[in-house]
Amino acid sequence: MNTSKLVLIAATSLGALAVIIGAFGGHALKTILEQNDRVGTFETASRYHFYHAIALLIVGILFMNTPSKQLIYSSWSFVLGILFFSGSLYALSVTNYKILGAVAPIGGLFLVAGWILLLWHLLRSL
Repeated sequence: MNTSKLVLIAATSLGALAVIIGAFGGHALKTILEQNDRVGTFETASRYHFYHAIALLIVGILFMNTPSKQLIYSSWSFVLGILFFSGSLYALSVTNYKILGAVAPIGGLFLVAGWILLLWHLLRSL
């Protein structure tokens, strides 16, 4: 399977998952999130998850026209960022284990790296 197709599949899968998890949090997990006082945390995780699924989609589309190592690294950074940032905040919201909040900044660094790598690609190719 070629790289652009793989990135596009990851982006659309993560986008669908963002909608599913967001809806699940708004309905099935509402009581737990309110008890843990983590509604805002969950919403932040869901919002960043969805934003970066869209960013990953853009990277996949760009890769079809101008493939580069920067776009490959950007896509990996976005995927890892979603997993670490949003994943840790989702888990924190449901379990209220505060130590999970320490993982979020690692994910945040991956998300920032994804944007910087995307910028690097654009500066080199435009």
